[in-house]
Amino acid sequence: MTLIYLTVMLDLMSYGIVLPLLPFYVQAQEGGAAAAGLLGSLYALMQFFSGPVLGALSDRYGRRPVLLGCMLGTAAAYLVLGTAGSLAAVFLAVMIDGITGGNLTTAYAYIADITAPEQRSRGMGMVGAAFGIGIMIGPALGGVLSRYGLALPAFAAAGVAMLNIGIAYLRLPESLPVERRSASLRASPLNSFAQLRALLGLAPIRSLLLGLFTLNLAFSGLQTNFPLYSQARFGWGSLQNGIFFAYVGLCAVFIQGALYGWVQPRLGERRLSTLGLALMALGLLSVAVANRAWYLYPLVGVVALGSGLSIPSLSGLASQRVEAGAQGRLMGGMQAMLSIAMISGPALAGVAFERLSVGAPYWLGGTLAALALAIVLPALRLEGQQALKEPR
Repeated sequence: MTLIYLTVMLDLMSYGIVLPLLPFYVQAQEGGAAAAGLLGSLYALMQFFSGPVLGALSDRYGRRPVLLGCMLGTAAAYLVLGTAGSLAAVFLAVMIDGITGGNLTTAYAYIADITAPEQRSRGMGMVGAAFGIGIMIGPALGGVLSRYGLALPAFAAAGVAMLNIGIAYLRLPESLPVERRSASLRASPLNSFAQLRALLGLAPIRSLLLGLFTLNLAFSGLQTNFPLYSQARFGWGSLQNGIFFAYVGLCAVFIQGALYGWVQPRLGERRLSTLGLALMALGLLSVAVANRAWYLYPLVGVVALGSGLSIPSLSGLASQRVEAGAQGRLMGGMQAMLSIAMISGPALAGVAFERLSVGAPYWLGGTLAALALAIVLPALRLEGQQALKEPR
């Protein structure tokens, strides 16, 4: 458990170094908000096609080789970004990282392999905490390094990715025993559309998946658009955005590393899903009307609390409803579904930002988070009523 958390932390640390700076890489090549949004959409598009393939490969050959391959792709992508001399090269770097960007979903499958069903949501919450530590350290480091040019943060991110490769290769064990692996690779699990149809055909998880999709559609605009939003409304540069993303990472560490583990046994995934989605809607709508820079810290803290409670809860509930040998396919299929949200979300946020107003992406995000709540709430209530009727 410690080693997979360390792997996730280092992976997200390298990602966090460049994440707040991506719009500035675009601006350096004379691109605007729409181009920055398309950059996020391209990453998601690559993950849409590669996610199910990586999930199925991890079910067939194990989690470890897939994780190592993804890390190699990440390191290569950041090296390309550091040497980019055109907007096309920036897009190429993001494309490479998107194709091999299955680190986090494979890590979730790894956790599903080594935890009991009743502990799975908490384990996934701890992955989120490791995510938060990486996102806390990475953006702060990237913001400081960006003062010496945009190439240095990208090379530092590549160095962290290479360190992660070394640690995982030497120390990380395989989590999926040979006897629990898929016997073969069939064509359909490698097809994103076929896998989505199969997942959405499973009635017990359909509402959960649709809720996760809508939730991530709301959240994706915040990630890609926030540096441009803060620059336009409050005059923030790369350093201020790096510090702010570090704060968001700190929130994630506290929420998913400490708070979630305390509240999950007391409230359960159903209540936490409902509460988290409501908080996300409230937080995103409040960001849209924020008129003081310092307001962003508590308001985005509310958004982080909402996502930190809802995402692991909904993911854990979905994971509990599929068999052990299909966890990789579930996570890969979920990645494909979430990639559709990430394809649409950044592009919608970029267009709304340029054509409507600075706050428009957050009005849209808050509305979508409220819609996600409306989708999952009836199913969660029905499940709760059925659980009360079951004999103990």
